[in-house]
Order: sequence, then C-alpha cells, then structure tokens
Amino acid sequence: MEELIDRKNEIVMKLLHYFITEQDYNPIILQGAEDEIWLENLKSEYKIIRIVSGHVHNNEQLDFDTFKTKRVVKKIKKKTLSFDMKVLSIFTDLGDNVKLEKVDGIDSVYLYDTDDIKKYDFVEEVFPDISKKLKFSEDGMRLFMKITSDINRKNKKDAQMVNDVFKPKVPYVTYVLIAINVLVFFCQMFFAGVTSTFAVWNIGVIKFHEFYRLFTGMFLHANILHLGFNMYALYVIGKQLEGFLGRTKYVAVYLISGIVGNLLSVALNNGNFLGVGASGAIFGLLGALLYFGYHYRVYLGGVMQSQIIPLIVLNLIIGFMSTGIDNFAHIGGLVAGITSTMGLGIKYKSTLSEKINGCIITIILIAFLIFLMFQHQF
Repeated sequence: MEELIDRKNEIVMKLLHYFITEQDYNPIILQGAEDEIWLENLKSEYKIIRIVSGHVHNNEQLDFDTFKTKRVVKKIKKKTLSFDMKVLSIFTDLGDNVKLEKVDGIDSVYLYDTDDIKKYDFVEEVFPDISKKLKFSEDGMRLFMKITSDINRKNKKDAQMVNDVFKPKVPYVTYVLIAINVLVFFCQMFFAGVTSTFAVWNIGVIKFHEFYRLFTGMFLHANILHLGFNMYALYVIGKQLEGFLGRTKYVAVYLISGIVGNLLSVALNNGNFLGVGASGAIFGLLGALLYFGYHYRVYLGGVMQSQIIPLIVLNLIIGFMSTGIDNFAHIGGLVAGITSTMGLGIKYKSTLSEKINGCIITIILIAFLIFLMFQHQF
C-alpha cells in the first residue's frame, strides 16, 4: 500500500478529500476519461473541478486537453441547464516546457506538492481554507484510511439526503385536493347559483370587494371534461411534487399559485369576465417542479428538458391559440409557483438568502397585481 501512495496519488487523495468533504463537490462519471477525476458543485464559483494525474508532455497535448475539456463541459451545461460553467483544472504532472495559460472559462494550476496551491491567488480567493485543509498529520496507509473513511462517510450522508427527498411517499394531500374539486363540482351540478356566487368574477372582486372569489374560484370547473383534465394533471404532477416538497409546502404553493393566477386574471381580463378552474394552481405546481428540478438538475436534468419544460411551453401555446382558456391565470400561477417555492425553500438545497429573496419577490408580485387590479374602471 505504501508503494501505491506516491506523490501524485497523495495529492489527488488530499484534493478529493477537500473538495468532497469540505466543499460539497460530487464525482461525475465520464466514459473514456483516463487519469483524471471530474467533480461538480453547481453552487460554487468553480462548478467543475478537474484533477488530472496523467502526464502532459507538451503544449500541444495541453491544447488538446483543453479542447476535450470544453467539449465535455458543453455536454454537462446542456444536461444541467447551466449557462455559465467555470472550470478549475488541477494538473499534477506536467512536462518541463508546458506553460499553463488562462483560457476562457477554464483556470489551470499545477501542483507538484500541495504547498504549490499558495502560488495561485485566484484559487485561494474562492477557497480561502484550501492551504490549511490540504495539510494532514497522517501519511502513508494511515492517510489513505482516513481520507477513504471521510469520503465514504460524506457520500453515505449525501445518499441518505437524496433518498429522503426522492423516496416514494403516499400523496395524501393530492388525493384530498382532488376529492375537494370533485365534491365542489357535484355541488355545482345540483345546487343552482354555486358557480355564479363563487367563481372568479372581475367586477365582483374589484367593484364589490368579493375577494373570496380569488380563493373559491380555483375549486370550480366549467364541465366534466374541464374537471377531468385538471384532476388528471393534478394527480400526475402532485403525486411527485408533494413528496419532493413536503405536504405543508406543497399546499402553500398550490394555494398561493391559484390565488396569484386569479389575481393576474382579474387584473388583465377586460369586460365582464367570469373564470373557474384549478389550472392556475396546477401551473403553480409546474413552476414549483421547475424550480425544484433546477436545484436537483444533476438527477432531473434530462427529465426537465424532455418533459417538464416542453409540457409548460406546450400548454401555454395551447392557451394562447385557444378561446375560452384563461392563460393569464396559467402565467400568474406559473410565476407564483416558482417564487413561492423559492421562498419556502428546497430541502437540503436552499440557502436562507434564497428563501428571503423568494418571500420578498412573492410579496412584491402580489402587491403589484393588487395595485394593477384596482386600476380597472367599470
């Protein structure tokens, strides 16, 4: 074992220990990548860390390495829906005549030993504690065992968190919401005046201050087809999102999105407008799923590109091209779903500042729509 831990292996192990256990980077599995390890942390300034242990003989080989790196980064950006992806390449074995230069989007350093990190101010600006954390009292076999144990412990903790978020859960709240919508629809069928009394009526809300309509209108439907389509969408989206967000946050997003969607509808629809439907709230769930998927895009990046985003775009296009569909409610619900989820936070991902910003944005959005709503003249 002592022979296996040569200079390069020791540097690589220390770097892996630091970036995985201290900076929350995760390994990226790449096919065909030899003598290099890729790590990602989409919240760090350097979203990608490359640790290259293979020998780079000359500048031509370095240029080819840069070309390959850019090509791989382009694929990762597409998969993770990232627009900017700064890379730090750490080389441990360079030829004497190889000259490292800054390339657009890629910073490079050469470490013959870990103390060499002090030569690169731009790295220590991003990782102020890296010099200190790369020092170990252990060496040889003891160093290998410590680093392996720490990394395994960190990976186990990360796996438990991911499992906690993604493990299947019974969507009780979604079932309750569907039951309420169905029950209210039967009330509409058997009791005259339910729709006219509780629907989203812009004149009633603005002129007669019947603000309850902004809430009750999201539980009414025009016909059985309207109800069936919305409840199917609620079941498909809700049974996943309820588990991802948790029941309390899920209900909050649903209600906030429905109310904000109805606010935008009242504010922008002219004339004597009467609206019903849960679609604003459901679009809010799509917005929440979009925000959640962005934070967990390492796991859901492909699903977002192939399913979530196309579904949102397609439904908005259908709304604009069809009559009788209140796309204002859809857009308002979608935006509120994103901002309210930002304010409520994503488990294990959201920071306090993100939550505060989300709450502020949601409050400003609601206040602006209320102001806009009362500019109507009848």
